Amino acid sequence: MYNHILAATDGSELAQRGVQQGLSLAKALGSKLTIITVTEPFPIYGGAIGSGWVASQTDYERYDKGQREFASSVLSAAQKLATEKGVEAETLHIPDAQPATAILEAASSRGCDLIVMASHGRRGVGRLLLGSQTAEVLAHSHTPVLVVR
Repeated sequence: MYNHILAATDGSELAQRGVQQGLSLAKALGSKLTIITVTEPFPIYGGAIGSGWVASQTDYERYDKGQREFASSVLSAAQKLATEKGVEAETLHIPDAQPATAILEAASSRGCDLIVMASHGRRGVGRLLLGSQTAEVLAHSHTPVLVVR
């Protein structure tokens, strides 16, 4: 039925349910599983620029390092769950991208035939995967999408 499942996560508790569902499906179906997290580019706000603050190279580097470390933590936890469930899973971090776009591109380029994701995640500057991102994936995906709430 599904040969390659893409499970998207931002590390939130709700997204964790999506990963769990992807793991359960992959195990039950004997499917390949890829777990993806996407980190967004450094946020630039018009108000910040207008107020005279401009990000330095150090700010960008610190942000990128933090994003890589966070993604590594999220994917390590997901990989640990996969190992515990006896599911072979590949992990994938897409940096500096919009989540919905990166998820859709990864699903297409990797030949995934199901995308599993949560309906809401974090908000604010630290957000990685939002309910609006799920809606965008649903609106533009040619691949079936399982939404977990």
